Amino acid sequence: MTFADLFERAAALDGERDEADVRSALDDVRSAPDEGAADSGDASADGDAVAEPLDPSPARVVADADALAADLLVGGDAREALDALRAHAWTTLVASDPLLDDAEAVIAWLSDPSLAADWRAAVESWREPVAQPPGDHPALASAYRGGAMQVVSLDPSLTGPGAAAGLRDRLPVSVREPRAFATVFDPAKLYPDAVGGAYPGPDRDPRTMDSVRAGGDQHR
Repeated sequence: MTFADLFERAAALDGERDEADVRSALDDVRSAPDEGAADSGDASADGDAVAEPLDPSPARVVADADALAADLLVGGDAREALDALRAHAWTTLVASDPLLDDAEAVIAWLSDPSLAADWRAAVESWREPVAQPPGDHPALASAYRGGAMQVVSLDPSLTGPGAAAGLRDRLPVSVREPRAFATVFDPAKLYPDAVGGAYPGPDRDPRTMDSVRAGGDQHR
């Protein structure tokens, strides 16, 4: 199922949802007791070994669970931000399983479990997985372990000026709200260092994840 299909299904649901609804739902999900988490700090919650952090790259990005859910259920700034990543195959969406678990739970809470499950299947084929120690913040742990230098989040505790300064002292990462990320993310400037050569423009349909030739002709 494509993201276009998922967006259409989400739009057909009854009720209006906004970013505040998504943010509130994620707060509830993350404040609930996690009875299945492992106790060891050397393994992820699902038992995978936690590898050494990858080298940081600005082409590697984490979308927090609220941004992922808002992309599907709200659209707007979150969808614009993530469309910029979906449109470029040389960028990487980094996400741990706990991060996707949170997003799936929020989507199921605000819509229905079937849509949430189909969304999870679609995003699994897009993201690059990374293991994280239990108890770590899913977005920050994904960024640190996965070498992502940018995080997209709706969480004011991560995007505020004080939080940003504190994070930069510990991690080479910038956390921005979706609108700010969409404004500063410049594929043309990133491409020469990330890939090499002149920027050819978007190389993928952001709603189907199919490759596209210059001028819009699709190929596989």
